[in-house]
Amino acid sequence: MAFGTLRLVEQGGYAADLLASRSGGLDSRDAGLASEIVLGALRHQVQLDFLIEHFSARAAARLDPEVRIALRMGIYQLRYLDRVPAHAAVSESVELVKRARRRSAAGLVNAILRKVNRNPAPWPDRATELSHPAWLLERWERHFGPETAAKIARANLAVPQTYVRVPSEPRASASGGLILEPTGLPGCFRLLAGDPSGWRIQDIGSQSIVPLLELAPGHRFLDLCAAPGNKTAQALEHGVRAVACDCHWSRLRPMKGLGCELVVLDGADSLPFTCRFDRILVDAPCSGTGTLAHNPEIKWRLQPSDLLELRQLQVRLLRNALERLAPGGRLVYSTCSLEPEENEEVVRNTGIPACVLAVHRRLPGIHPGDGFFAAVLTSNEPLNVSNCSLASGR
Repeated sequence: MAFGTLRLVEQGGYAADLLASRSGGLDSRDAGLASEIVLGALRHQVQLDFLIEHFSARAAARLDPEVRIALRMGIYQLRYLDRVPAHAAVSESVELVKRARRRSAAGLVNAILRKVNRNPAPWPDRATELSHPAWLLERWERHFGPETAAKIARANLAVPQTYVRVPSEPRASASGGLILEPTGLPGCFRLLAGDPSGWRIQDIGSQSIVPLLELAPGHRFLDLCAAPGNKTAQALEHGVRAVACDCHWSRLRPMKGLGCELVVLDGADSLPFTCRFDRILVDAPCSGTGTLAHNPEIKWRLQPSDLLELRQLQVRLLRNALERLAPGGRLVYSTCSLEPEENEEVVRNTGIPACVLAVHRRLPGIHPGDGFFAAVLTSNEPLNVSNCSLASGR
């Protein structure tokens, strides 16, 4: 399954979605190993391609895609995993190439993988050592400093912790075989052991956003980009009257069980509501650079020009939302991006009078979980981003 999933990722698919849809018939151990190989190979992709060349004197880019993927998988297992015997990793990679109708490359794959060892690699540059695009590392160094940029990149190479949302449980629970550890965020627990199937899995970074709204029973609440619904469900814990929106009914359909109003709309167009909302969440579509541990393929696809295109969409979303905010209301604009174009620059460029009450920022490697940005705005004072207060996360 791992090989087929990586082939689909190369064709534009998303690893997490593909793994979820393709692992239904596997037992938990096999599904877990497939996930570990797929995501690990994507996280370390530049390192693996360098190692292909190091052990073969052949450029990875010049190999057939099927051969390159099989070699990445094999090298990842040989260098980074302990649970797969070396002979099994080699023989399985050779068989994968044969089954992919690249039988003529089987000898090459076998010869390369038999040279692989765990000696320290002579990484040629920082981008290879940290397995990130050079342009992305350089911008993080400018914005956050070299030390923090390296911590972010190293956190993106690690297997992320799993967090679950258990709003009614005041302490860690072992029910259902789960062992949970409470975090400093109410209702957020870190998974220590057990199968979390059937529980709401939601990263701690994601769970940190809704508390910024300071919700109370009876608040009229608009979630403008609601799917897949984790933040909407978290908001409903507070007894709000919620309207959840997204562009397509297929994205909203899984949220039917939440018991709130669901509206299909494009929030970048003018909003059809005549009422104003006490609380609004704009969890905007973004580059996702704060989630690269969970979604490593993003870093190999993203281009600097994408950030400017996304900003135009994000500005329209935030401007439209501010027009529906009640006087004295509270709006949270959030992204899982680390990039200023999608964060501070969006807040500065709405053209709608508002006041920024606080800025909330989480960075991988500095704070637990994914990276997030959020600006808390209210409608009753002129916009002044320069006076933001900085919160490191709850």
